Amino acid sequence: MGGETFFVFLLVLILLYMNLAFRSVTTTTSGFGDVKVMRCIDRERRALLDFKRGLVDDYGRLSSWGSTDKIDCCTWEGVHCSNRTGHVLILDLHGPSDDDPNHSQRLSGQNISSSLLELQHLSYLDLSFNNFRSSTFPEFISSLSRLRHLNLAMNGIYGMVPHQLGNLTNLRYLDLRGNHLNGTKLEWLSHIRHLRYLGMSGADLSKAVDWQQAINKLPLLTELQLVSCQLPQTTIPPSFDLLPTNSSSSMSLSVIGLSRNNLVSSSIYHWLFNLNASLVSIDLSENYLGGPIPDAFGYMHSLEDVELTVNSLDGGIPKSFGNLSRLHSLQLSHNNLNEQLPHILQNLMGAENSLEILNLEQNQISGSLPDFTKFSSLKELYLGGNTLNGSFPVSFGRISNLDFLDVSFNQISGPLPDISVFPLLRELYLSYNRLQGMLPKSIGQLSKLEIFDASSNSLEGIISEPHFSNLSNLKTLILSYNSVALAFSSDWTPPFQLNVIGFSNCSMGPHFPKWLRTQNNFSQLDISCIGISDTIPDWFWDLSPRLLFLNLSYNQISGIVPNLSLRLVYISVIDLSSNCFNGSIPSLPPNVMILNLSKNKFLGSISSLCGSHFFGGSLDLSDNLLSGELPDCWTNNAFLSILNLDNNYFSGKIPSSIGSLRFLKSLHLRNNNFVGELPSSLQECTELRVIDLSENKLTGKVPPWIGARLINLIVLSLRSNKFSGSILPVICHLDHIQILDLSRNNISGNLPRCFNNFTSLVQKNTLSGTIDFQLILYPRSTSVVLGSGYMDNALVQWKGQEWEFKKNLGRLKNIDLSSNKLVGRIPENIASLKGLLYFNLSRNHLTGTIIQRIGDMEMLECLDLSKNQLSGEIPTDFARLHFLSVLDLADNNLSGKIPSSTQLQSFNASSYAGNPDLCGLPLPKCQGDETAARVPAVTDHGIDNNFEENQDKLVTFGFYVSMVLGFILSFWAVFGTLLLKRSWQHAYFQFLNAIKDWIYVTTAVYAARLQRKLTNYM
Repeated sequence: MGGETFFVFLLVLILLYMNLAFRSVTTTTSGFGDVKVMRCIDRERRALLDFKRGLVDDYGRLSSWGSTDKIDCCTWEGVHCSNRTGHVLILDLHGPSDDDPNHSQRLSGQNISSSLLELQHLSYLDLSFNNFRSSTFPEFISSLSRLRHLNLAMNGIYGMVPHQLGNLTNLRYLDLRGNHLNGTKLEWLSHIRHLRYLGMSGADLSKAVDWQQAINKLPLLTELQLVSCQLPQTTIPPSFDLLPTNSSSSMSLSVIGLSRNNLVSSSIYHWLFNLNASLVSIDLSENYLGGPIPDAFGYMHSLEDVELTVNSLDGGIPKSFGNLSRLHSLQLSHNNLNEQLPHILQNLMGAENSLEILNLEQNQISGSLPDFTKFSSLKELYLGGNTLNGSFPVSFGRISNLDFLDVSFNQISGPLPDISVFPLLRELYLSYNRLQGMLPKSIGQLSKLEIFDASSNSLEGIISEPHFSNLSNLKTLILSYNSVALAFSSDWTPPFQLNVIGFSNCSMGPHFPKWLRTQNNFSQLDISCIGISDTIPDWFWDLSPRLLFLNLSYNQISGIVPNLSLRLVYISVIDLSSNCFNGSIPSLPPNVMILNLSKNKFLGSISSLCGSHFFGGSLDLSDNLLSGELPDCWTNNAFLSILNLDNNYFSGKIPSSIGSLRFLKSLHLRNNNFVGELPSSLQECTELRVIDLSENKLTGKVPPWIGARLINLIVLSLRSNKFSGSILPVICHLDHIQILDLSRNNISGNLPRCFNNFTSLVQKNTLSGTIDFQLILYPRSTSVVLGSGYMDNALVQWKGQEWEFKKNLGRLKNIDLSSNKLVGRIPENIASLKGLLYFNLSRNHLTGTIIQRIGDMEMLECLDLSKNQLSGEIPTDFARLHFLSVLDLADNNLSGKIPSSTQLQSFNASSYAGNPDLCGLPLPKCQGDETAARVPAVTDHGIDNNFEENQDKLVTFGFYVSMVLGFILSFWAVFGTLLLKRSWQHAYFQFLNAIKDWIYVTTAVYAARLQRKLTNYM
């Protein structure tokens, strides 16, 4: 026992010695002789303090670092040490994410201090979601060889990803996403053989042609995130197998994120399907994948999540998808799938017990709504934006787990089913269909419902309190564009607090709805065109301080709008148009982006708007009683897109500061009293698409910079002003011009010979019906009401009258240069304007002939060349203008016979009046038409004066006898044969019937076509 006791005693001594030695290293003595234990190493403590000095910490996140009561650095925020050695092992200073309300509390700095090199025992470093704005990647991190976890995601780090990162052979987790990095080779990844997570999303890897090979050398990698990396396309063998194999070494990979990389099918499928048959999640969204969905996906039996949205895939779902018994989420929205919905579901039956999310919206899927009841786990169903038809099946209501349903933007008809059978339903989108009947009161039983949008259908009937009895969680309610009447008692208190309210074009008037007073949390309100003819109560303006979107347009609301600058602080969109508001323009909050006060009775100056910014938005004050000069303060509104001041009483010059509106797309100053020349600063507004300055008193020459600088113009109207000078050829640089109106000015000179350079007028194709501009894009998660756009308009001379075009403005192609002092000939190359619909050169001093190839302008519907000095004959080419419905050639010097064509004879005689030498239908017959054509004989001595007498001698008595006998014989030869031969009778009368039918059908078609065109353009 003695030996054993001695051994134990010796072991105790050794342990005591080691403890004393350790304490001597980790303790210091105070000046008063007290001893305080410190866990951290002093040099590492100093390194952390050096690191802190290079940071900006406005919110005191690192206030514990270096404080007198926390000398031990192991107790500092984000620092963790070894309990055995005291070395810093973990430094976790990740900031709040983007969706965190405290996201502004991030650390920042110019660089990540290299003082962290002292932390040689560091195994975990997380500085993600901060803002270091480093100009280069902190290469010193490559020397922290013990790192197992490195996260620098979502910082402002720039530069090349250093290949020295390959020295970190112990790394298991590497996240560099969300920076401004680039790399030419990824070969260094092959040295980090233990890597399990790799995130480099946002890095520029367009030159990293070895990225696939590098990934293949990471046998333990389970998740790969390379989103938005501009990955290069790889060379694919001439033929390859699109079925998964087990040949790859990366058998652990289960999650792949490769969205937004411009990948094409051939470059990615070959690598993907030979990578790992055990993939669980694949995200290839927002690429250029085309063609059908490969069968190979269906042989990856472990797949749970497939994301292929925003590609160009067509066809349907492969039958092999029936093998995916674990499929949880299938996202295929925004493609070109065109299979019938019942067939798609049939091919997914293998996932009937697992599928929870099915997203097929924004495709071309057709068919009726099938029986979904077999998919017992289905929770979210996205079918919006397809061509589905039919009505809701009776069995549809048996999907008891459904909490999200979107069938909007389809052609579904019939009544709404009893939706109370969806007890878990949270969001329901039914808008833009053909649903009929009444809204069932059973909707009031959906106690979990948060969003309900049934806008733009044909619902009818009365909606009252029982419809909303138990909807205490409702946040969004949109019933706009239905024929429903909302009838609530004056003292009704809804069970909900709405965030989005949309009742546009319903019936809710004539009084202002009092129940709105109970809603004090809404951010979006649209009660336009609901029949209110009341004054707006003062309490309304203080109701919801969170209000962002307000639309009260198309009512008969009267009263004065108060000062809103302090009441609606956050509002972005205000539309009070088409009401009876009066008084002066109110002061507005600085955040307003869209303001529409048009068609009211506002009066006075608009100087109160000088403090507003209208960032990216529009200002429409047209059709009011506003007056005075425009304030010269437009530099404050540099981001304004739309400015419409039409039909007011503004005067003075157009201020030069309007040229600071560099993002302006539409400028309307029509029908005011502006004078002077156009400010040259306007040429800086190079984004302009529409300019309407008509009906003012503007003077000077048409500025040449319009053609040289404003090359994006679609509409240019300077009509009814006092512009002078000539039309310079530089105007022909307006490739996109569709409406050019310089009429009713004092413009002189010749027509430019370059009109054939108007590309849009040469082409027959047109824009969509409208010319509109998207101003604000709101995601659907925040609203279905918002998404404000501006549909432009123009006052156009059309078929003898002025019309304001809006819905069909984009289809017009007009040139109107009438009522000026133009001289010279009409250039022949104007015939190249094959897409032109309206051409007016009337009331000028043009000479010469009408262009001979006028038939090339085959789309022409209106042509006015009246009141000029044109001469010569009317070209026979007019017969090719099949759509011509308005023609005026009056008051010229035209001569000769009007060419014989159904088109020209269909116009009234007034179209040709004032041309004394013009004849032929519809004018009186030409003199030569009354007798046979008489051509005088020409002899060696000149014209034979006895020509008429000699001609008369040819018509003798024998001539008349021969003519009568010939007629009788010819008549009975044909008619007698018809009497004797029955088969010829039948064929002859069939021929007559065919002629009659052809005349009738042709007349009906042309009449219908003319009527349709008149309707469309009005």
